[in-house]
Amino acid sequence: MKSMKVFLVFLGIVAILGLMIPSGAMAVKEIKIGVIYPLTGGAAAAGRELRAGAELAAKIANNAMPELPMTMARNAGIQSLGGAKVKLIFKDHQGNPTLGADLAKKLILDDKVDGILGCYLFELLKGLTEGKVRGVPAIPKKDLMNIASACEKTEWGSHVSGLIKDFAKEYGFRMRKSLLYAAKSADLSSEVRSLKAARPDVMLFASYTSDAILMVKTLKAQKAQPKIIWGQDAGFEKPEFRNTLGEGIVGILTRTVFLPKVVEIKKLAGQVNALYKAKTGNDLGGASARAFTGLQTWVHVLEKAGSTKPADIQRAANAIYIPGKELVVPWAGIKFSNTGDELGQNVLGSGLIGQYQKQKDGTVGLEIVYPFDVSSADMIYPFPKW
Repeated sequence: MKSMKVFLVFLGIVAILGLMIPSGAMAVKEIKIGVIYPLTGGAAAAGRELRAGAELAAKIANNAMPELPMTMARNAGIQSLGGAKVKLIFKDHQGNPTLGADLAKKLILDDKVDGILGCYLFELLKGLTEGKVRGVPAIPKKDLMNIASACEKTEWGSHVSGLIKDFAKEYGFRMRKSLLYAAKSADLSSEVRSLKAARPDVMLFASYTSDAILMVKTLKAQKAQPKIIWGQDAGFEKPEFRNTLGEGIVGILTRTVFLPKVVEIKKLAGQVNALYKAKTGNDLGGASARAFTGLQTWVHVLEKAGSTKPADIQRAANAIYIPGKELVVPWAGIKFSNTGDELGQNVLGSGLIGQYQKQKDGTVGLEIVYPFDVSSADMIYPFPKW
């Protein structure tokens, strides 16, 4: 974890680990993929994006679209399985880890799925610790030494909170305040007062949509003025966040794997984004791009395996390589590690740091400020006054 990488772990590849999924014949009519997302609850906004991204990928896989420069679009269905079509069976885990495990069992035993898809993203980007940011003078580490975080207290937020503490210690930052709060809180005034009292240079958040909106409103009301405000994607990159807060979010940073600006540097991303926008009315985001790429990976694995037997899927996944030019996300590619601490992780993945900035047309949108080789704008630093 010394380099800045975001490892995308597909729950769908749990089949690699020997899930008791029924064996398939060489030629089948359809491949059933169980998809477990938070379609209701605090993460429902992300769930809707995830579902739409997976559905679009399935549509492309099931219908030849030669205009798209990707292997998945060349043929209709999985050719090594006799042209079998991909059928998605969705289940709602409501953000409840226990329910998610139960739903996986039901998908396997009752729905007889051939695999399961879901996305987990556990790494926090450390790009700003490199000492300089494009477009601004080098930021001395001493100016960003003091950190405070506020994370919602489900398993996800608690995990992010722990990572922040670990990384702060590893990279020599001072953790001035770390707190957890209920995502459904109606008032975050006391939490913001506590953060302000710590006088941090950087405030880090892990929030779902409604609490991200409330948190920023409260920060503004109390005139909190750290040098950096950072959101761990999720609620901080949802359309509702931007539409509700407008210019009040200019300067806020968020971690993600995809931003609409990527379409300016990747033709394929632009083509797929156009299809997604026609379907949903919105641009691809981090959640939808991850889901799209997750199902795309499943299609490649199944094509290579030529079977739905777990052992064949495992061998195929261990050997798979998808070049970056076939992905909508700006990664070097997809290749899973099959050893060590990175077992099951995509070692060719990388993340983006986006910042909300005023656009030429007067709207507010996300610009890529890191990595520098794909950045679309200079970073605003420090965070502007409310």
